[in-house]
Amino acid sequence: MTTQTKKSPGRPKKAQAPAQAVAPAAPAKKKAPIRRKEKVNEHKEYQIVRGGGIVYMLPQKGVTIYDKETDSVREIRYCPNEQSIFRDEQSDNARRESVAFRDGRLFVPKEKPNLRKFIEAHPQNQANGGSVFREVNKKKDAEKELNKEFLVNEAVMMVRDKSIDELLPIALYFKVGINQPTTEIRFNLLRIAKSKPSEFMEAFDSPQVQCRATVTQAADYQIINVKSNGVYWFDANSLIVSVPVGQDPLDVMVRFCLTEKGASVLSSLEERLERLA
Repeated sequence: MTTQTKKSPGRPKKAQAPAQAVAPAAPAKKKAPIRRKEKVNEHKEYQIVRGGGIVYMLPQKGVTIYDKETDSVREIRYCPNEQSIFRDEQSDNARRESVAFRDGRLFVPKEKPNLRKFIEAHPQNQANGGSVFREVNKKKDAEKELNKEFLVNEAVMMVRDKSIDELLPIALYFKVGINQPTTEIRFNLLRIAKSKPSEFMEAFDSPQVQCRATVTQAADYQIINVKSNGVYWFDANSLIVSVPVGQDPLDVMVRFCLTEKGASVLSSLEERLERLA
């Protein structure tokens, strides 16, 4: 008689722990704002624009300016112990002191307001139409440089993001060869965008750019014949517009096509180019 072995019941199943309630997430802690206090430079700095050298002595003898308040031409000079820079308002014992730019720079502290007035009124100051020195304004210079960099960046982005069809008229306008790989066209346009960002961006909205592209293509495909004395229809050899001596034929043709009289010629060129596409 065979006996069957009973299987051991095994380990008892572990009781499943009750699910714990998830605690609500703590609200994000607000970061304290960074406080700043912009420093205002009360001192003035001036820089030689042209010439100078190691030491440049600012002329004072016989220097005159126009004074709006008195409606007259008056002589100015820098005297440290005088409140006025005008010679006719200074005392008989006024002592003139030289004003020297060293290594092309001059620092004027706020404690010398009369020197500042003299520098600001001097006719060699660029702000007064002079060409020798100018005020160094770091804030304005930084803003100018920032705007320039942002403009260049926008122009570069246009080279990257615009389709090649949108870039070809610009390439023709800037005389970039279009019968080369698109990467080379973009590369050449990139250099133009960096060197002339404002002109490059304005070209996309200029009617002359598209018109010049049409005229250039029409000449390349022998729809028109561009000569030094005029622009002709290639097949009929009839004159479209005459070119004055010394002027560029393409420029003359573009200007003509943008007039009311030349609008029909431009339309005809566009239609013929479309049939060739």
